[in-house]
Amino acid sequence: MLTRRNLLLGSTALALRGATLMSKERVDRALKGEDVDRTPFSFWHHFLDASQPGEEHARSTLAFHEKFHTDLVKVMSDYPYPKSKAEWYVLREEKNPFPQQIVALEKIRDGLAGQAYFVETLFNPWKVAENLSSVEEVRKLQHEKPQALLDALEVIAKSEANHARRSIAAGAAGVFVAIANAQDGYMTQEDYAKFSEPFDKMVFDAVRTAPLNILHLHGDKVYLDRFYKGFAAQAINYSTHGTGVPISKVRAQYSGVILGGLDEVNYRKLTRLDLKRQWVDAKKSAGAKFILTPGCSVPNDSTDEELSQLPKMFGA
Repeated sequence: MLTRRNLLLGSTALALRGATLMSKERVDRALKGEDVDRTPFSFWHHFLDASQPGEEHARSTLAFHEKFHTDLVKVMSDYPYPKSKAEWYVLREEKNPFPQQIVALEKIRDGLAGQAYFVETLFNPWKVAENLSSVEEVRKLQHEKPQALLDALEVIAKSEANHARRSIAAGAAGVFVAIANAQDGYMTQEDYAKFSEPFDKMVFDAVRTAPLNILHLHGDKVYLDRFYKGFAAQAINYSTHGTGVPISKVRAQYSGVILGGLDEVNYRKLTRLDLKRQWVDAKKSAGAKFILTPGCSVPNDSTDEELSQLPKMFGA
């Protein structure tokens, strides 16, 4: 017996056979809320090559894109922020904090040859501070020397703003800023407003004219409604499966582009039919301003066969 879902899945699959747009054109149309030949998609994981030169990082990124035919290339960013020689929080503004990442972006730009957009990943200043010290050390500084922490976060934000501008100059369509501390149980909204939000906005504001800046709201208890307005970003990426917040609820309050719909945690177990169901449900709720992605990185040890289920679903 044909159910409405089966009919929808079948008709969608048929529509894919007429796919004619280039990846960049497909994403452009999704950004504008226009019809597309098929839903643009992307996914990503860490290559764990932070100890390698930028050229090698670019090769890893381009090889992944070419193998799995992603419509949008999310460039991973695992190179560390420069450490202080004094106390970890005594920092200076860096004009080029991630030089090898810029090398990688330039190589990725050349390799893509304008056929697909790529976005540069940045961890927000609070996370960078934790990486420079530890979660405990940042909390200790927050309580004992709050102004010292604010000063350090401002320096990090200015440095990341410099990197964001260099990224756009190197060809990136925007920045993908990961914010992991904006969630209940991790940080109150009052603390986020004081110790994180101004600095997160500084990074976005530095490249506010870029066509595709993305808020990545990481975690299962994120206060999503804080981010629907006020940030120089065209899109939000969050985990529907981790948070339990359906895309329909976000779409009711948010008019921008939504990236999501796929279960990143259980990605390795998902069949092509599972992926198709998640896609259809997400697309129905999100509407035209939608790019199908996981809510975060898929497991780094995913096999090529597991990773290929998504592009195969689209005939890519």
